[in-house]
Amino acid sequence: MKTYMQLLRIHHYLKNGLIFLPLLFSGSLFQVQLLIETVVGYISFCLIASSIYIYNDIQDIEKDKLHPLKKNRPIASGKISKKKATIIGVIVFLLALLIQLGGYVYFHNIGFIYATVIMLIYFVMNVLYSKGLKNIPIIDVMILAFGFVLRVLYGGALTDTEISSWLFLTVLSICMFAGFGKRRNEMIKNKSKSRKVLQEYTKSFLDKSMYLFLSLALVFYSLWCTNGFRFIETNLLTYSVLFVIFIVLKYALTIEQDSYGDPIDVILKDKTLMVVSTIYIVYMVVAIYA
Repeated sequence: MKTYMQLLRIHHYLKNGLIFLPLLFSGSLFQVQLLIETVVGYISFCLIASSIYIYNDIQDIEKDKLHPLKKNRPIASGKISKKKATIIGVIVFLLALLIQLGGYVYFHNIGFIYATVIMLIYFVMNVLYSKGLKNIPIIDVMILAFGFVLRVLYGGALTDTEISSWLFLTVLSICMFAGFGKRRNEMIKNKSKSRKVLQEYTKSFLDKSMYLFLSLALVFYSLWCTNGFRFIETNLLTYSVLFVIFIVLKYALTIEQDSYGDPIDVILKDKTLMVVSTIYIVYMVVAIYA
């Protein structure tokens, strides 16, 4: 069972928590109907993401064998055959579409149709990424970052919530920062063996790009807190910038040390980041709803 959970990349479902951001920041988190619809959509997106992970692992078997960590993945290590992995990938893909259709029929929510379109864009974009776009510098990181933005747009579509421009820019900038950070550490740790695109980057460029987008993320987030919540008359949201500054700087410090830079792995292994991130979420809930 553990091997199949690794194949589906269950621990990476944490990324899909971005789907709940539109509901949380719109002040509608405790509207039961919308919350249930978002949970259903979340399950569906997790399955489509797993199908992408399986597809990528099948495509990258030989390269993953050269990576000190990825060589232990179920397909690269031979624990699960390509044929079996393909079957599982097709099943979870079809199941994701079935859940989307069921959500539309059961809830009579046209948002599931719009969300399905976004989900399929995410799928196609990642297939193209795996087929060759991952070898084009800058575009590879932009695709990774836009995948997170699509999660937010997907959540907004499910609940018919308008996405603030500042939220869009904040998520994009933070993910560009994390993406360049991941590439930086892959270059340092693995000497460009597992990714062709790493041969096109320089450490200096990746360092500068990381901190450029970190700075932009903090600016956009600050503007979002002061201008993106017109339905809230409080300065409490502005103070949340302190939490975000700590979180992104602690993340930057971690990947500057001994890490491969994968956002989920960094967060799950850093107890301080987990605690402060949890406090931040609780603080935002209180600031918005209390």
